[in-house]
Amino acid sequence: MRRNRAENDASHTRLTRRAALLGGAQLLFMGGLAARMRYLQVDQADQFRLLAEENRINIRLIPPARGEIFDRNGIRLAQNVPSYRIVMVREDAGDVDMVMDRLAAIITLDPEARERVVAEIKRSAPFLPVTIVDDVSWDDVSRVSVNAPALPGITPEVGLTRVYPRGPDFAHVVGRVGRVSQADLDALEDPDQVLRIPRFQIGKINVEAREEGLLRGTAGTKQVEVNATGRVMRELARREGESGKDLQLTVDAKLQSYVQARLTGESAAVVMIDCQNGDLVSLASAPSYDPNLFIGGISSKDYNPLLNSIYRPLVNKTVQGTYPPGSTFKMMTAMAALEAGLIGPDETVYCPGHLDVAGRRFHCWKRAGHGWVDLETSLKQSCDVYYYDLALKVGIENISAMANSFGLGIKHELALSSVAAGLTPTKAWKKANRGADWVIGDTVNSSIGQGFMLASPLQLAVMTARIASGREIIPRLIKSVDGVETDNAEIPLLSMNDNNLRKMRRAMYEVVNDRRGTAYRSRIIAEDMRMAGKTGTSQVRNITTAERARGVTSNNDLPWERRDHALFVSFAPYDNPRFAVSVLVEHGGGGSTAAAPIARDVLLQALAGGDPPLEAYPAGDRDRIQEQQEKLRALQPQAALDGKDQA
Repeated sequence: MRRNRAENDASHTRLTRRAALLGGAQLLFMGGLAARMRYLQVDQADQFRLLAEENRINIRLIPPARGEIFDRNGIRLAQNVPSYRIVMVREDAGDVDMVMDRLAAIITLDPEARERVVAEIKRSAPFLPVTIVDDVSWDDVSRVSVNAPALPGITPEVGLTRVYPRGPDFAHVVGRVGRVSQADLDALEDPDQVLRIPRFQIGKINVEAREEGLLRGTAGTKQVEVNATGRVMRELARREGESGKDLQLTVDAKLQSYVQARLTGESAAVVMIDCQNGDLVSLASAPSYDPNLFIGGISSKDYNPLLNSIYRPLVNKTVQGTYPPGSTFKMMTAMAALEAGLIGPDETVYCPGHLDVAGRRFHCWKRAGHGWVDLETSLKQSCDVYYYDLALKVGIENISAMANSFGLGIKHELALSSVAAGLTPTKAWKKANRGADWVIGDTVNSSIGQGFMLASPLQLAVMTARIASGREIIPRLIKSVDGVETDNAEIPLLSMNDNNLRKMRRAMYEVVNDRRGTAYRSRIIAEDMRMAGKTGTSQVRNITTAERARGVTSNNDLPWERRDHALFVSFAPYDNPRFAVSVLVEHGGGGSTAAAPIARDVLLQALAGGDPPLEAYPAGDRDRIQEQQEKLRALQPQAALDGKDQA
């Protein structure tokens, strides 16, 4: 049907309008696209260039060198040494099992460790290196390098690892490091990213752990270029980190080695402290263990004997162990009475061998009793009844307060793990912790260091140093940090009557140097090295009435774990105290026989700076001591005898 002209004009108009609209839309779209392209390519060019660089360049951490630890004379106790390891990159190795077989023919591979490594290789990204074996010898590295063409994907690497050249001598002081565990990370609110570096080592116990912040240092960084799969192509830049700080301890490595050798065969602890400044010169716990076994992960074969031993080699008995101090505590009861003005030095108490209190009989160690005794005689012969009588006059609150003044019942702040506070009980303590009222018998028991009373060898050494010096000696373990001496301000005097302290020192002198003193057999006869001390026996079992009636069983006739602990505290020289020492021998029996001889030997060794002259010992002991010194020299490494660095 033929349309008229008007209809054709209308149709043409509609087409023109649509074309205009479509063209306008196309123009708008192209304009917007051009504007967006300009925005992305010009305005946002810097941002996208940065994003591209971030994908191409990675920032990686460089582990810092750990600070080293030295003794007071500069002998290394913990050091970093080059450690060689063998690593594999799976994508370069190809057939992992075949390459492992070839490697096993060249160096020794533990079958179980090999299985774990293969499993780790298969779990890891193909381009990441996985350690096959740690701490290999230079000979093994050489063999692997020579056979490199036959070992695709295998590469020897070198790094730093921790070594303890003095081994067991300082395991309970320096401590040890180990690989960072998930538990370590969970314990920190905001863990340092360096801790996430594979196989990074941190301190686990003692100085290594407590001074981790100083020893660790700060990580460096390096920029590396990676490809699309994350493989490192090249290193672009490097910023070195800051090594950890070196620490110098107050402990004398040569003396420590001697003390550890002297404690061979014992479950014991020795603490020696400088009476002038509080420096801990020796902290020895026996038996010990080799901390080097833990560095790469200790085996069950090595760990189980340590864990299950009845002698507890993993426990630092010097600060973690708390024991009834026994008669070494009697000076505290006496000082409480003297300071309160309740007794005079010449007042006497009659000891028939027991004292009846509130319907209960408390026995003296000497069944027949000591007769009339004064303060000096009571300490010299360690009469228990004298202190039972004092306890009734003084009371537990005064006794415990006096003990606190001398460092007992106080947690001393040291860079050691699990430092115990001990216990100086009070009426309120018993009510809160035992749900019972304090009774007079508790006070009587406490007066001779039994009952609830507990102290560590460290605390007993501090107590003795304060008696010897009359000053508020505070134990110190860190001597300097990166060569800068730690704060060692003047030590204030104790707020005690100096005459009372002199009485204590004189009585302790008589304990060792009077023929009737309990430690007379362990005296020092050299005039310039004379020793004062106090014996102690810490009862670990109840003695029944029936047993007392038939005679108390000798320690030698009891199983080891039921024998009494032996203790001895002392200082020397008497006229000018230099060192104070406490000795604990677990289940050693009597303090006079088991602990006092050790204290004498240790003090003489410290005062002489090595093996003392035999003339310092009583004539009857000299042959035995000479033989003992020869045996102890054989137990110590030559470097320790020379006082030289083993690095």
